[in-house]
Amino acid sequence: MILGLVALCAPLGDSCLSRGMTRLPQITLAHPASLIAAVFTPWIAVGIAMLIGFFASYLTALSWADLTFVLPATAIGNVFVALIARFWLNEPISLERWAGIVLITIGVGFVAQGPALTERPAAADLTKAEEAAVQLGEEHVR
Repeated sequence: MILGLVALCAPLGDSCLSRGMTRLPQITLAHPASLIAAVFTPWIAVGIAMLIGFFASYLTALSWADLTFVLPATAIGNVFVALIARFWLNEPISLERWAGIVLITIGVGFVAQGPALTERPAAADLTKAEEAAVQLGEEHVR
């Protein structure tokens, strides 16, 4: 479920950002006020909310699985991006890009067959900062 949220929230968020930005004049870093104003447009605000959902889901997934499992397992999002871009944003997609998406999807199949978590470090291996973070998290649970 969490990996599904990661795989859906990122493409949806990115697509909303793209839709919102294509309706605005070109923005440059030389004019930060226009960038700040863009954040408050509806499509961009929805895109940011979706990307916050992605980030929360991604952090959750990384708390119980290795990065080398999570990142490739959510690569199905590349397929979602292509489909959204093609059919909602009306972007043309070349045969080469479709071939790349197929290769990525095949690679995900190889990664998904491995373990989600290889090994967790023992508590003795944690740094003082990591111990404090774990204790703080336990206090919030109580």
